[in-house]
Amino acid sequence: MESILTILSREAGRAFEKAGLDAAFGKVTLSNRPDLCEYQCNGAMAAAKTYHRAPLAMAEEAVAALGESPVFADVQAVRPGFINLKVNGEFLADYLNRMQADEKLSVETVEKPKTIMIDYGGPNVAKPLHVGHLRSAVIGESIKRLGRFMGHTMIGDVHLGDWGLQMGLIITELKARQPELVYFKEGYEGDYPAEAPFTIGELEEIYPAASARSKEDPAYKEQAMEATHLLQQGHRGYNALWNHIMTVSVNDLKKNYEKLEVTFDLWKKESDAQPYIPEMVEYLKREGYARLDQGALVVDVREESDTKEIPPCMILKSDGASLYNTTDLATIMDRMKLYHPDEIIYVVDKRQSLYFTQVFRCAKKTHLVDEDTKLTFLGFGTMNGKDGKPFKTREGGVMRLEVLLNDIAEEMYKKIVDNRSIREEDAHKTARMVALSAIKYGDLSNQAAKDYVFDTERFTSFEGDTGPYILYTIVRIKSILSRFKENGGSTEAGQILEPLKDSEKALMLDLGGFNAAVQTAFEEKAPHRLCAYIYELANAFNHFYHETKILGEVDAGRRQSYIRLLVLARDVLETGIGLLGFSAPEKM
Repeated sequence: MESILTILSREAGRAFEKAGLDAAFGKVTLSNRPDLCEYQCNGAMAAAKTYHRAPLAMAEEAVAALGESPVFADVQAVRPGFINLKVNGEFLADYLNRMQADEKLSVETVEKPKTIMIDYGGPNVAKPLHVGHLRSAVIGESIKRLGRFMGHTMIGDVHLGDWGLQMGLIITELKARQPELVYFKEGYEGDYPAEAPFTIGELEEIYPAASARSKEDPAYKEQAMEATHLLQQGHRGYNALWNHIMTVSVNDLKKNYEKLEVTFDLWKKESDAQPYIPEMVEYLKREGYARLDQGALVVDVREESDTKEIPPCMILKSDGASLYNTTDLATIMDRMKLYHPDEIIYVVDKRQSLYFTQVFRCAKKTHLVDEDTKLTFLGFGTMNGKDGKPFKTREGGVMRLEVLLNDIAEEMYKKIVDNRSIREEDAHKTARMVALSAIKYGDLSNQAAKDYVFDTERFTSFEGDTGPYILYTIVRIKSILSRFKENGGSTEAGQILEPLKDSEKALMLDLGGFNAAVQTAFEEKAPHRLCAYIYELANAFNHFYHETKILGEVDAGRRQSYIRLLVLARDVLETGIGLLGFSAPEKM
């Protein structure tokens, strides 16, 4: 389905043509003065430069032609040349009825679907997910869902960190603790145990202990670096341990991402890119893209237009060791070879902007990607506590995501139980759903690039611009529809009629904006745009609800229209939050 704005712009364009002006000036937008009108057209202002005429005169001519359109109920030209528009209620009702019959609720499938990869995980194995991983996961998940809803092929990749020094640290610490393990026996040729010699809990304790010791003991760090080198050279016992580390870690990561309702199509690792590195290095040397700089192999990526220094992209250190740059470029090669994406989006901390500028320029300059392949850096800000510093536990440590989710679920459980609105056995499940909405909406409703304060008290409130408020609105709609059905009514019969009151029309207008809201959120890679739309729609519904006796309406046709309007509001809200990555319970 076309969006309402597309239809209105076409009507306005015809009017401009009738007035002897270019139809392109008929673009219609949402009103920035909703107290005066519902939509507006500023084309006459822009046309003044082209036609060298007074904008008000041209606006008046277009308005005269618009008076013939059945789409508008009221059109006015106002100084200095704006056109204020109000749509016809019958047109609006017809649009919503068609929208209700559309399986995608008016959102158009793109004509030319793209293959888009999203890198939105990035956790290191052997470490638990913490709050620093939250933004990448929830922003990336929402963009993936938005893209799929619009018809694109979206491929999410967790891109695990599994091949760096942390592996050598774990192996070294494990050897110090349990030197008798068969993995450390030189010349051993038998099979290695199927079970890992550690649990996830032990593994999560081993790494920080090893990391802390390496900072104080140079000899220990040297051992870890040597262990890393041996692993990467194919040491049989170390590779067996690496497989154990991967199995135990990935199983735990999947469990915790599942709690966040975040999924990945690919569980690729840094190590998956290793086979591409020798080929890539040879290619960069052969084609003259890379040069030696104090023994290191680098690619110059500076451009004449740069206003600040952009250092060369280092491919290999002077000792021949690879870096993150090397792995990321090899990963791009891997992705191009296997998936040939039209775009790769990296959802990462905005402080990595310079690094990705280097990597992207290197990939483009050396033709590791096609000319028309888009590389996108979507940098996000930090999630802070009320003190304005990165979110921590009360003890000052980095909070695990699992703990954050559990703490907020417990807070929501208390509120739900105090409300006594649902059965005890359903309270915990509902609390987790509401907690997830609080966390995800609290994050996504902020512009990605900005830092924000994670305010638990505000985010868990059932009032204001919060996830729980949105869920409460959906549950309120479900409750009304349930009561209607219990009294013998059908929620599938009837049509939405033209509105009789302002709050009814305001709700209908907001519902009609779903198409544009989804498109804008995806095109701008800005889930906060969808959050703003959903919040506005929830407010419009609640205003309508408080002004209207929905089930008490005596006119059967009008009552059925209200019910159909509620069904559409429920479906749009539930689809919207689904695109954000959470869902609503039946009761709260």
